[in-house]
Amino acid sequence: MELEKLQDVQIICPKGKKRKILKVPEKIINQSKQLTTISIPSGLVCEHSFQAFVDKNFQVRGYQMVDFELSKMEIYEGKSDISEEEVEEADDISKFTSSSLFDEIINLLRGFVDDKDILGSAILTVNGKVLYSSLPQNTLFSTMKEFEVRNEKKLVAVRRMFLELENRMTVCSNYMDLDEVNFILVLVYSPKIKLGMGNLLLRQLAKKIESLN
Repeated sequence: MELEKLQDVQIICPKGKKRKILKVPEKIINQSKQLTTISIPSGLVCEHSFQAFVDKNFQVRGYQMVDFELSKMEIYEGKSDISEEEVEEADDISKFTSSSLFDEIINLLRGFVDDKDILGSAILTVNGKVLYSSLPQNTLFSTMKEFEVRNEKKLVAVRRMFLELENRMTVCSNYMDLDEVNFILVLVYSPKIKLGMGNLLLRQLAKKIESLN
């Protein structure tokens, strides 16, 4: 797989003003139809948890302090600032990522990956576009590439997929249809989690997400 390009983004804590350069995947920012939200956990830049909103020029357009604990850096497509009239013209993905349902799903994923054996989660479109991710970058790139290839080979209808990476981490995914949007739910496990248990946890999470709708 070819190396994914990373772009430097200068992050400044909105409270303590401490600065740090973070490397952000160029492809994810370019795919987003609006500002990309990057959630910064405490300890990455400073002792505070906050969110940065990044535009397609990799410039931060604003910040927001958060009142919830973040265990990992997150990156996801932000809400569209669209009027009620524009909602009808927006595509299904933009409607989905701008919905309260999407927020609820993200909150559910945050709670689910608190366990040290579940290393991250993601929501991807069927062609590999990232809608949300708390995955380690290398794992995210491998997962994106896999779904891009599957989309090219017309294999997106496969309901579940299980991959073992070179570092022995396991990637499990589940195809979902929710709120008239098709997407892929992804969980990444440490080598300690066996395939059967990983499959069980994935199905439990999928049922919880379905119950939100």
